[in-house]
This record gives sequence, structure tokens and C-alpha cells, in this order.
Amino acid sequence: MGLRYEIHPSIGVARVGNSPDSFYLAPETIGGLPIECDQFGNSVPEGADQKSVEHFRDSQGFVRRQGARFRLFAFQDANPSDPGHEVTLGDSEVAAVEWTVHLANKKASWYPFRVFVGDVMFPNNTYADHHVKFRNPGVKGPEREKLIIDPGPRVVNGANQRAAFSRSTIPLDYHHGSFPPSEPPFPIDTLGDIITDAQGRLIVLGGHGHASGSSNIIGLLEGVGWYDDVSDGQVTCKLTLKDGRTLSLQAWVIVGAPKFAPELVNIITLDDIIFDVAVRYQGLVPGMYAPGMGWNFDYRADFERDIAPIFDRIAGYIWVANVPSMVRLASPRFDLGDPSEQNRPNRENLFRYFRQPGSLAKEEQKLTGSNNVPLLPLNSASNSFMNINIDKFMTLTQTQYFLMSQWACGKFKRGDRAGEPSGIHPLDRVSVGNCVGDPMGPGIEVTWNTRNPVIYERPYRIKPRFKDDAHYYEFGLNADGYDETISGEGCEPGDMTKRMSIPWQADFLWCTVQHVNFVDPDICVNDQLLPAPPTYYVYWWPPQSPVDVLSGATTLEEQRLAGISAGAQVHFSRGINSYQEMIIAWSYLGFILNQNRGPDRASYPYFVETDRKHAEFVVGSIAVGGPANVVFATDTTFAPVWYLTDQNARRTPVRLGARHHRGT
Repeated sequence: MGLRYEIHPSIGVARVGNSPDSFYLAPETIGGLPIECDQFGNSVPEGADQKSVEHFRDSQGFVRRQGARFRLFAFQDANPSDPGHEVTLGDSEVAAVEWTVHLANKKASWYPFRVFVGDVMFPNNTYADHHVKFRNPGVKGPEREKLIIDPGPRVVNGANQRAAFSRSTIPLDYHHGSFPPSEPPFPIDTLGDIITDAQGRLIVLGGHGHASGSSNIIGLLEGVGWYDDVSDGQVTCKLTLKDGRTLSLQAWVIVGAPKFAPELVNIITLDDIIFDVAVRYQGLVPGMYAPGMGWNFDYRADFERDIAPIFDRIAGYIWVANVPSMVRLASPRFDLGDPSEQNRPNRENLFRYFRQPGSLAKEEQKLTGSNNVPLLPLNSASNSFMNINIDKFMTLTQTQYFLMSQWACGKFKRGDRAGEPSGIHPLDRVSVGNCVGDPMGPGIEVTWNTRNPVIYERPYRIKPRFKDDAHYYEFGLNADGYDETISGEGCEPGDMTKRMSIPWQADFLWCTVQHVNFVDPDICVNDQLLPAPPTYYVYWWPPQSPVDVLSGATTLEEQRLAGISAGAQVHFSRGINSYQEMIIAWSYLGFILNQNRGPDRASYPYFVETDRKHAEFVVGSIAVGGPANVVFATDTTFAPVWYLTDQNARRTPVRLGARHHRGT
């Protein structure tokens, strides 16, 4: 019986960290903790008893990187339901394994960020249609290629090997390699490393969270003169079998920002986005949706896979955002998993509180339903801050909403979990399931090009523009506006992250909360680009960029430095008050972790902020009182404030930009 070989996950996700050497492996469950490993990426211990990460900092206090681990699997061609088995260097049929990875960062050569502009899923919406010019417009012609951070491809063979994507290791025959000038505050000299473990699996490590620039930074829109070290690129495996065959297998890797709340999951993940594309455009689940025919309203949703996670994610926001109304709706006083007809009125009534997806329709911009209760999800949508292509309040994907509608009317099953759709490995869904899907303004790891089916070779597989690096050795990466969503020819290294904010720290600081106008569907901001009141306070992506968290400072020394008691609710980014300060101090922020280490930790979680570098901040207080207080000092109210220590403040030169206020 013939075997088919594939790399999984099809899209791996690594994350930056400023530790020079220490890293861990990406989680292999959605909402799971990452996996502990040794210096070569061998999980500790090997096998099913892999140890979860307990410490997200190294022994010196630096943030560890997350490695994306890629594995080889074999499947029986004649059996579509075959779950497959892993293939490693030690297997009898394997002669050799060679991995090639090409990472790049194209942000500086791309267009500046404009909400939804360039998303060709909307008509007449190209950059040319809106007359948007390239970022760094003063760089012309062939010199634009030097705006790309391109270390060239790297190759590793066998076990326990390592290669760096550094300025000093650009292959001698790769004449298009480039790195930006060594500008402050953190020069970029590497995009990361690739490693093979003892079994020949591949681990991709990203950069160190560096950003450098030569101009004022005033927001996430332009970024002229700036660079950062996130990236993405093509992964190729040359698998040589002992029967004489040599196979070329493809995958993709994305390097994003750290996930500071690793166990909490966004309501709409990147998995949900890619799954929605696969269902509605690629025929992944024909029993649910047939292109040209629409939804099958006899389809039965899977409660454990399709429904329960939506409510669990909504409830989990309470640990990273102050959303009591949303959490209460996610925890109703009836059994969500009861499919009986008697329970149907309860399910249908709760379903009414979910906002219906639309194509930026005005009806979907509303805040509340008929009962004056905020609708779910209570998040900003992708464009709640500009008056073009307005998209105010987030909705579920169309596939999620359909599955929820089936749940509401009792067409769902539970307890007899079906496997993943044919051709989709669980690792494919897990990897992107820990990333942000919506909102996409632009996002955290990637953005709206993931909603376009033309970038995929097949479900969950990014289409590479070229199958190997021969073209790039001759011509380099395209710096002239090549758009994979228009051409349909596939992605080059750097194309999945080029639309993100530059540097990444700007969007991480800006998009935490949003003040959204909820009265007029045709307006978000006034002539001064300020939120047009009346507004409502909503969130962006709290599991990735937390807003309101509980202090976990429990020792005398911690509380002395933190300035607050354990259990106090505080702003996650307190003490970081500008873009330049986030560039300097992102690595001082804490991690939001479940402190319940018992067997019932999932049922009774307690998520608090841990590992914040309190010593890098100073806590003080401000006094507020009426005019008479100047004389009598009788009605003063004190509030705590945080700011960086003088030593850290001196590292943030004024030329890097203006101070920032929370929200937009």
C-alpha cells in the first residue's frame, strides 16, 4: 500500500524573545502550555509525557523564544481516514532528511498600514485604487530590495544541527542578502535560527524582539525608517527514502510577538479564519457547506469541537479584560450541552445575544440587541477607528455562526467526537489555533490576506510562489509591490507578515482597548480623528495583549517592588506609556498563568500576572483634589502610577516619538 508524506504543522508559529539561547517548543494543544526542551529542541522528556513550560524567562530574566517544531508524517494513500504515523531519521524507510528554511521581513518595502486598504476581497480596494504609496518612498529602484531583511535560505541535515539567519552568515553565493543599518535602540543582526533535534525534526526560532529606526515614531500607520525582526517564510524538506525516491515537502512558518497569556484563547483564532476559508471556498466539509449550494441545515455540529470552545474562550476573557457582561452570558444557568427540545428555548434565547456576521453591514455595527444588553462578542472589529469600510463590533466567522445556529435548534451531537476533516492533521489546527484571527486591524501575528483563498495551495497549506530557492538566488525577493492576493501565484518569504505594523510593538501598545461610537453607523471618528462620542469601551485581543489583570505578587519583596497587593486588578502594560517605551520595555511585562497546578486546574482556574520585572519600574502615586485642597489639603484622593526607572527612561530618546495614551 502506497504512503503519502507530509510536514505537520502545515503552518508553524514561532515567537520572539530576548533570551540569547533559551527557548521552548510551541504548544501542541489549543490553549495548552508550551513544551519544555533542551538546547537542540528535544522535548523533556521525549514522548507522550512531555513537560509543560513553567518558566517563560531564562535564569537571567530574559524572555525565552518559542520554537516552531515541524515533523514528518506518513499516511496510507488508500485510506483517507488514516491518522498517519510520524517518520524520523531512525525509521527503516528513511535514508536522509534535509530541511531548508527561508525567513524574511518585507515590512519596510511594503505599503504603510491603512485599515482594509489592499484587501481585495472588497471591490475596487487595491493600494492603487486608494493611491497609497510605498512605505519609505524616498528609496527608489533597485535600492528598495535593501529594505527587505533577507538573510537568505539555510539548510540543515541530520540530527542536532544548527544554523543562524544572521548578518554574518548570509551564504556567499546568495547575492541578495540584506540587513538594515545598525540603528538604535536595538540593531537587528539576525532573524533567528533553525535546529534539528535528535530525531531529525526541525525547530525554527525567530528573532529577539528587536526594533530599530531612524525617524520619529508617532503610531503604527507609517513606520518610515523602522525595522523589526518578526518574519515568515518557506519550509522545505527533502526526504530521501531507501527505495530510491526523493520527495520535496512544503510548509510555512510565521514568527510573531510573544503570547503573554499562553493558556487563554482568542474568541476568533487564526484557525477559525482558515477553517472558514476552507469550508466556504475550498470544499473542506462538503456535508456542511457546498460551494454554489450553501449551508446544509441538516448538518449536526460537534458540541465539544465546535460549540463549547466558543463559550470557554469568552469566559476566559475575564482574566485579561474587564468584561462581566460577556462572561455572564457565556456562563448561563442551563446546560449548554443539553440538545433536548425542552432546552431549545434556552439555547435560542442565548443565541440571540450573538451578533450576526455581515459584510460590514450597518445592522452588524450595533452594540446591543432588543434587551439593551451588549451583544457578543464584545470586541472591537477590524475597523472601528476610521470612517472608510467601517467595521465596529466583532462577529463570529460565518462558519462559527452557522454551527452556533445549528446548536441553538438542537442539531448537534456530543460525546462521539469525529476526527478532523480529511487531509487536516490536528497539529495544523493547533498551531494557528493559538494565534489571533479577528479583529484584523491589522492583527498580532498575521492579517487579512489569510481570509483570501488564493494564498492557499489547499486547505491549511500556504501556496509558495516557487517550490525551491533557485529563483531567489538569481533574482532575490520581490520589493516592487508583488501582491500574492492579486496574482494568485503564491507567497514569497516575508509576504505573510509584511502588512503588520512596524515595529510590532506599536500595534501591541495601541490596540488594547477601543472607544467605539455605537450610535451612528456611518462614523467612527471626528475631523481630528478622535473617537466620536458617545462611545463604548471594547477590547481588541486580550489573550495576546492583556488589558486588565490580577496581580500575582505574593511575597514581601514582590509587593514592595510592585506597590500593590496580590489580587488587585491592574493594567497589564502599566509603566509603559509610549511607543518608544514599549520598544524598550516589552520584555519586562508579566505572563498571565493559571496558578492552580492541581488536577482540577481546568475546572477551577486562577489566572494571575507572574514574572513581571517589577524592579524595572517605579511605583508612585498622584493626588487629586478640589481647588480648596490647595489651602486645606482635606479632600485629596491618591491613585497609584507606574513609570520606568530613570535608567530605563534614559534608553528612550525623545526623538523616537510622542507619548501615547491608552485607547485610540
